[in-house]
Amino acid sequence: MTRIVADISVSLDGYVTGPDPGPRNGLGTGGESLHEWAFSDHPVDRRVLREGTARSGAVVLGRRLFDVVDGPGGWDDETGYGAGEVGTPPFVVVTSAPPTAVRLAHLEWTFVTTGLPDAVAAARRRAEAQSGERGEDLDVVLMGGGATIGSALAAGLVEVLSVHLAPVVLGAGTPLFTGGFSGTLVQRSVTATSTATHLVYDVG
Repeated sequence: MTRIVADISVSLDGYVTGPDPGPRNGLGTGGESLHEWAFSDHPVDRRVLREGTARSGAVVLGRRLFDVVDGPGGWDDETGYGAGEVGTPPFVVVTSAPPTAVRLAHLEWTFVTTGLPDAVAAARRRAEAQSGERGEDLDVVLMGGGATIGSALAAGLVEVLSVHLAPVVLGAGTPLFTGGFSGTLVQRSVTATSTATHLVYDVG
């Protein structure tokens, strides 16, 4: 069964970027520390990354995050989604208008201009199609940014919340929760390493 999974790294004080994020500084000042676990050699961190990537049938992201990853300092062969892991899923971008050009043209991009629910529905169709082709259940992954995931939680679109809690206090930045979401979370797993505590919740 295809699930809608929000997957994001967050600081101990609830921020998904550091202060002053922008197109050339997507994670803000100090925000790189949130993702140290994704580059860790710890076998548990590697397993969490590998399993999450392997189950990604389609990935949803907002336009601001797209502009960062597709920008000149964005993704490459070593730092893209699931780099070094099992292949690359299709990507669905929520935007008011598609870009005029895409740097990462080798990836499959779909730009949805009619809102987040339609973007999630489009991603679900792609994930279900990939599930049929591969003969296994694949998920839709909402990778961010923080506003996109916060909006999806507030709209009741998320079924699973996967949080990678980094041992860092940023003091400011982009908050994950801004008051729009109030719901029940059922804890399913907790896995800790030196770089993150990986938490998985079912969203009620």
